Amino acid sequence: MILSKIINEKRKEIEAARLNMPYEKLKELAGKIYVKSSFKRNVSRPHHINLIAELKKATPQKGIIRGDFNPLKIALTYQAGGAGALSILTDERFFDGNLKILKELKERITLPLLRKDFIIDEYQVYESVCAGADAILLIADILTDEELARFYKIAKDLGMDVLVEVRSEEDVEKALKSGAAIIGINNRDLNTFKTDLGVTQRLIRLIPENKIKISESGIKTYEDVMFLKSLGINAVLIGETFMKADDIASKMREIMRY
Repeated sequence: MILSKIINEKRKEIEAARLNMPYEKLKELAGKIYVKSSFKRNVSRPHHINLIAELKKATPQKGIIRGDFNPLKIALTYQAGGAGALSILTDERFFDGNLKILKELKERITLPLLRKDFIIDEYQVYESVCAGADAILLIADILTDEELARFYKIAKDLGMDVLVEVRSEEDVEKALKSGAAIIGINNRDLNTFKTDLGVTQRLIRLIPENKIKISESGIKTYEDVMFLKSLGINAVLIGETFMKADDIASKMREIMRY
C-alpha cells in the first residue's frame, strides 16, 4: 500500500527535522509570524468556479511528470491565468517537492499558498507557518478525530486556513466534527491512485450548504469543470493536467475558460 509507505517515510522525516529544529524553537518562531490568509476568500468567490492550481513535479506511480519544472515560472503563469490560489506539493520522497519551493514562492507570488503534504504531526503545522504557507491540507483518512481537531485548531490559531480532505462518508463526518469550513473531496484513491469524479458527486450531498466545497484530482476538461460546478462545487484543484501540458497558459484557458 503506497499510502502506508508514505506515512512511514513521513514519520522518519519528522524525526530528522526535529533534530535539526527542535519543536519548542519551531513553535516559538511560528508564534512570531503573522499570517493573514486570503485562501478561504479566494477559493469561495461567487458567480464562477475558482481554481487552485497545483505545482507537482512527480507522483509515486508515474515518476517525473514535468521535466522542465521551474516553480516560479509555473506559479507566475498560474497567477496570470486567473488562479485563485496555489497548491504546493512539499513531499520530497514521493512527489519530488520540498518546503524551499514554498518559501521562495512566498516572496514572489501574491496568491495564497496551500501546503499540500501528508500532515500527521503538529510539528508540520508550525513548520508550514514558518515556510510561508497561508493554508494547509489535512487528510481526514490518515488522522484520528482528535488529531484532526487539534491540528485544525493550531492552524487556525496561527492565522492559516485549512482544507480538510475527504474521500468517504466517514471522512465527511470527521471533517464536520472538526469544524472544517473548507472541505475538499479527493477523487483520487490514495491507495490505488485511480480517479473518479463520481466521488465528488456522491459525497457533496453530505456536506452542508454553508461549507466551501472543493473537488480535487482527475479534472481534465472544461466539461469536467462544468459538471462539478453543476453539483455545487466552489473550486477545483488541478495539478497533473497542467503539469503534463506543453503550454500551461493555453491549457488553463481551455479548461477554465476565464
